[in-house]
Amino acid sequence: MALDAASGEKLGNALGVPALAVASALCRREVGSFLSAAAGVDDVVVGCTQERALFSELAVKSVAPIRFVNLRESGGWGSEGRQALPKIAALLAAAALPEPEPVPTVNYDSAGHVLLVGPAARVLPWADRIAAQQDVSVLLTDDDQRGSGNLNSFNPPMLAERDYPTFSGSKVTIDGFLGAFNARWQQANPIDLEICTRCNACVDACPENAIGLDFQIDLNKCTSHHDCVKACGAIGAIDFNRADTARDGSFDLIYDLSEQPLVGSHQLPQGYFAPGLDVMRQADDALKLSRMVGEFEKPKFFIYKEKLCAHGRNKQVGCNACIEVCSAEAVSHDGNKIKVNANLCVGCGACTTVCPSGALAYAYPRAPDMGLRLKTLLDTYAKAGGKQAALLLHSAEQGGKLIGQLGRLAQAGKTLKGMPARVIPTDLHHMASTGIDLWLSALAYGATNIVILLTGEEAPQYVAALEQQVMLAQTIVTGLGYPGQHFTLVHASTPSQLDAALQALVPAEAPRVRATFHVGADKRSALDFALDHLLKHTPLPLKPEEIALPAGALYGKVNVNTSACTLCMSCVGACPSSALMDNADLPQLRFVEKNCVQCGLCETTCPEHAISLTPRLLLSATVRQPVVLNEAQPYHCIRCSKPFGTLQMIDNMVSKLSLHGAFAGNIDRIKMCSDCRVIDMMDGKNEPSILDMKRPK
Repeated sequence: MALDAASGEKLGNALGVPALAVASALCRREVGSFLSAAAGVDDVVVGCTQERALFSELAVKSVAPIRFVNLRESGGWGSEGRQALPKIAALLAAAALPEPEPVPTVNYDSAGHVLLVGPAARVLPWADRIAAQQDVSVLLTDDDQRGSGNLNSFNPPMLAERDYPTFSGSKVTIDGFLGAFNARWQQANPIDLEICTRCNACVDACPENAIGLDFQIDLNKCTSHHDCVKACGAIGAIDFNRADTARDGSFDLIYDLSEQPLVGSHQLPQGYFAPGLDVMRQADDALKLSRMVGEFEKPKFFIYKEKLCAHGRNKQVGCNACIEVCSAEAVSHDGNKIKVNANLCVGCGACTTVCPSGALAYAYPRAPDMGLRLKTLLDTYAKAGGKQAALLLHSAEQGGKLIGQLGRLAQAGKTLKGMPARVIPTDLHHMASTGIDLWLSALAYGATNIVILLTGEEAPQYVAALEQQVMLAQTIVTGLGYPGQHFTLVHASTPSQLDAALQALVPAEAPRVRATFHVGADKRSALDFALDHLLKHTPLPLKPEEIALPAGALYGKVNVNTSACTLCMSCVGACPSSALMDNADLPQLRFVEKNCVQCGLCETTCPEHAISLTPRLLLSATVRQPVVLNEAQPYHCIRCSKPFGTLQMIDNMVSKLSLHGAFAGNIDRIKMCSDCRVIDMMDGKNEPSILDMKRPK
């Protein structure tokens, strides 16, 4: 890289520390410099990942944390490497941040009991290999290529000694996770492999050669001579009259060799391997299986605040975003609230990104930690003289690998230009783990572009969710008066595709004053801070009053058809965010737009279908003030004159019930308050009502 002692001094000034050490051969010849630094008590940041494994081994006795950051491929190499000093300072500053607070963990316990599922031709060879190391069970499924009836075929599938439990079946379903899988299937083949002794008598007796050495009958060839049943004799393993029998079992690991995975989710659960027909993947997964015995843990990636959840009330479903987006099928519901299975969760964070209320929050890292990292990157970049910063959000694994390849190719030749000096790579556990709260905050901190790199590994619903979030964020920023394309999804699976996309990136407008706030844990509050800053520093001569948003946005207003609304207040009881309120003194329906998350619960709950939603972002001060959506004249009890409802509500009830035989003779009681109704019934001056007739003697 184009770094020297002067560069080290400039970097030190930007970071507020003494001049940084710059090495030319730190990997080998100058390794003593690293050992000297690691021998102290201060944290050590190494600006290269080339020899991470070596340095980690050499520093095994170090008491101070050792951190590594890739400066070389991230910007030191490439056509703009000499202009990348501000970015290098930013990456070093972010790497030097203290570690976030630990998050809770999710535990797994695996004894190594593996179920191999699939056709015999694929399963049995692997079962013999894996059984030498782990506890194996085999479930054979039907397959036209299993070799049954063709004893001269090359290396036919063959069951020999009973080295492990073997079953056969169809309609296989699997659920669970590492250490707690449940498999269910139907025993449909006439030969029960748990009873079969592998004596070959049935194979010899079958005139159609319908039975192979996997001891399963090819029912397409069988003409039901039942010679095999006679040959089996007293063993009784063959029964053509057996009804489909449901069977099940519990296993720690699943090795699914079916052509298509039996588990349909895009993100497969921990401990479930489905390599398909790829022999290399089969070998790789078999190796991983051998290592998955013992106790394991992973971070609990999410925080759930049920009180804020807008999913459902009283069996009415409103917001369903987290359930629809989860590719691991870790989010379920009972109609009123959601439930997240922490063992199935893979930490993509998409549920937290699409959650409008912040009921689901990402914890790896938490929003304040990620916000601090973005702020540090952008503040340091600006302090070091950088202009028009762009953040490239990428996955740590696939995205990081692609960036590394781009840097190496740019250094090796002249075809690719490499990472632009103003583009700051920022790795994430998963691409779907950030949303508009962090994106808008980054824009407030001075970023001109937020680029999200998609490498093709993402689930389709994640891509759709990110596209929706990008459209929403861009609509807001454009409406606030900031020209240009600020938020961009880049689809790239090769270095050349990534290089072309980054070179085509055009800086957009950023606020003239960088924000100083810190991202909070509450999603709505974080958005409020970012929006207030962007609105305050808008380039427009006049600040906009409101911004129309696309359907499904997390801001908007509630519309009430006052001619249909009876002020029953069902919507108030359903609202999870206190956006809709009643008035204890007057029959009023009030609304605070700032609190509304557009979940739709009020719309689905309203018995009169009087409510509709309009997505928008209101920017005036009235967004925080209660406004009256509907009010009515109170109705007074005809007996005591106490107000107890609205005139419209009582008139509707009278018109609907006056023709009903059970109420016709006592219609005045509907016009009384609850206390007076009881008094009127006790006086016995009127005919008994339907309530009187149902009362026990």
